[in-house]
Amino acid sequence: MTLSAATLRDLPATLHTPGYDRRAHAPGVVHLGLGAFHRAHQAMVFDQLLASGDTRWGIHGVGMTRPDLVNQLRAQDGLYAVRVADGLGVKWQVPGALWRMNVAATERDAVVQAIAAPSTRWVTLTVTEKGYTPSLAQLLLDGLRLRQQAGLPGITIASCDNLQGNGHKLLALVKAAIQAKDTTPQDAEVLRWLDAHCAFPCSMVDRIVPAATPEVMAAAHEALGVQDHCALSTEGFWEWVIEDRLADPADAALLQSAGVRVTADVHSYEEAKLRMLNGSHSAMALMGAVTGRPFIASCIGEPHIRSFVHRLMGREVAPHLSRSDWADYRDALIARFGNPYLKHSVHQIATDSSQKIPQRWPPSVLGQIAQGASFEHHALAAAVFVRYTLGVDEQGHAYTLNDPQAGSLMAMGAAQGTEPAACVQALLAREDLWGSALPGHAAWTARVTHWHQQVLQHGVDAAIQQLLQEEA
Repeated sequence: MTLSAATLRDLPATLHTPGYDRRAHAPGVVHLGLGAFHRAHQAMVFDQLLASGDTRWGIHGVGMTRPDLVNQLRAQDGLYAVRVADGLGVKWQVPGALWRMNVAATERDAVVQAIAAPSTRWVTLTVTEKGYTPSLAQLLLDGLRLRQQAGLPGITIASCDNLQGNGHKLLALVKAAIQAKDTTPQDAEVLRWLDAHCAFPCSMVDRIVPAATPEVMAAAHEALGVQDHCALSTEGFWEWVIEDRLADPADAALLQSAGVRVTADVHSYEEAKLRMLNGSHSAMALMGAVTGRPFIASCIGEPHIRSFVHRLMGREVAPHLSRSDWADYRDALIARFGNPYLKHSVHQIATDSSQKIPQRWPPSVLGQIAQGASFEHHALAAAVFVRYTLGVDEQGHAYTLNDPQAGSLMAMGAAQGTEPAACVQALLAREDLWGSALPGHAAWTARVTHWHQQVLQHGVDAAIQQLLQEEA
């Protein structure tokens, strides 16, 4: 048997399962980017609101390109199990907020109609940093235009991706889609309606959700007694910070009742997450890929890598953050990274590094430079990134660079054996990776070149050990 609405009643009584009617109401949320993260984060928040009796938070989930996932979820009536595991123990639950599903690439009109549906109050997005494209903007705009033409209320459109000022970026992207052509009086009216009635809040979400694995599916089968092809594993910790800029201001109190932080100051949480969690994640993922360690827990479990990450965050990132509780946040992150239940693949995190690193590392490096302080930990991380572009680990095992820039990165990386310094300089010259200020900075280039030489000659672990001794 497989998990579905029909088998829900057969699950163990100890499991949290949806007790509300999932068929009597239309969804109130359209979510774009139906991956593991959303299903183990916002969908569980909306499940709480539904369980409280508020029927407006059912989700119309949209997979952007993956019909296989959508088909699996459809076969299970949108149901899936989530293992929540940390030092406090393990529990399983089945959220029921996912009511309808489509694939944007093949069912675009259904997605547009969902955005325009009278019941829709929110659109949320987890489409990754590389997903903010003109085609995404046009998809949103087509749905919003239909709402405006039908005289429907405005909605909240909340980006939940790792982009600073993500709400501002999304609004600008949608407006650019209107202004990319000769605007008509109707277009001008849509712009006025957007400004007057819709809200694009900035948002920060935090929860570690690895990609699903056969081990999690086997554990779900044992815990549930039925097959679940969409089972997920996550940690106990979660955080959602959203700007108090909502189309319906009454939603703020509702979200807070479910544990969401609604604030005027998303930026301090956003930058701390990007630079501390995501920045150290990228560094560890690249180190793990090159050294052959498969998971983040494998990396942070090594004392020298743990010390490196602790010092990276405390010495080079924290001085430039406005989040006041950064030390507690850092220590919590290191504990979370070591969660043995989270088989968080280093290669999953290293995916799209060329899109992630510009958000995560340069602001801290530039902050250190401005203060005349050391940026050695970031220089070593950058050197490991250069080494990563070789596409083979220190044991000689090849791996794939899953990155939009994979071709150009590997072409540069291929020169490491014969012209390592030139390879480093070529990579550091790219403004798409490092912004406009770091390329050409002599001290930064020199230190990355130094650590790259150490990595090539002695290996990543020895280079980290050397840095820890030099910067003690």
